[in-house]
Amino acid sequence: MNLKFLETFVWVARLKSFRLTADKLFTTQASISSRIAVLEGELGVKLFLRDSRGVSLTPEGLKVLDYAEQMLDTMSALKQSIETRSSKVGRVRIGVMDTVIHTWLSPLVAQMTDLYPRVEIELVADTSLNLCDQLQKGFLDIVLQTDLVRHESVRSLELASHPLGWIVASNSIYNRDYADLAELAQERIITYSKNSRPHQDLLALMQANGVMAPRLNCVNSVSAITRLLRDGFGIGVLPPVLVAEELARGELTLLNIDQRPPDLQVVVSWRVGVEWVEEIVTLCQQVLAGYAQKVGENYITLTD
Repeated sequence: MNLKFLETFVWVARLKSFRLTADKLFTTQASISSRIAVLEGELGVKLFLRDSRGVSLTPEGLKVLDYAEQMLDTMSALKQSIETRSSKVGRVRIGVMDTVIHTWLSPLVAQMTDLYPRVEIELVADTSLNLCDQLQKGFLDIVLQTDLVRHESVRSLELASHPLGWIVASNSIYNRDYADLAELAQERIITYSKNSRPHQDLLALMQANGVMAPRLNCVNSVSAITRLLRDGFGIGVLPPVLVAEELARGELTLLNIDQRPPDLQVVVSWRVGVEWVEEIVTLCQQVLAGYAQKVGENYITLTD
């Protein structure tokens, strides 16, 4: 149904005149009559009665008027919402950890660009510790990292978690069976940067299994970890989703060990009071939901 014709119908009903409606909509009276005739044909009812006193609604026309006004109000609200988003001007400073860069950052930025074409997106990639520090100091507006930030001017929300695995090069000496975590810990292990949450969780897991001094190598780049793994440098601790293609090609192998590293959390934190940043938080949730559906629950679990 043509919304322009519905608008014409509403104005005729309000003004009770085809001529006045034509003047209002800057068209001819014949055009107004034609639009009403098309609507009557589509609906299969007569909408107006004409007599010497002017135009009046039929009982069917009264019913149609209620729905027509609701539809036009809804369309007006939709247009206003779209215009409000697209007219936003300014800058948003987003900090992201490496894992997000290699998973769902691209679709997030693409949607932000579509929704806020006049907003400058400034990205900063760093460790979670540094990102949280920059957020609290006001250098960033929103960060995607691993930790809940506890600060009076900051809000945090857990979005999802990635399962971590023990990953090795398929043709390396590390691709073998291990009796337990203590035996595995005798080998060189590659993990995230020192004092990061994944690093601390891994240390706690090792100590809980009697390993006090594991051979940990801390690297703050997913690309670097992946390269070291392919080169057979050691055993990597990272989300399998980051090396899904290498696993599928058989270049890397996921070790089957009962004691799995704790999941890697994905948390969004933002500064309170920053204009429309909560809209971006909602967008993060929507984009991440789409990404999770695409890759599957073996690679990521959304937080309820």
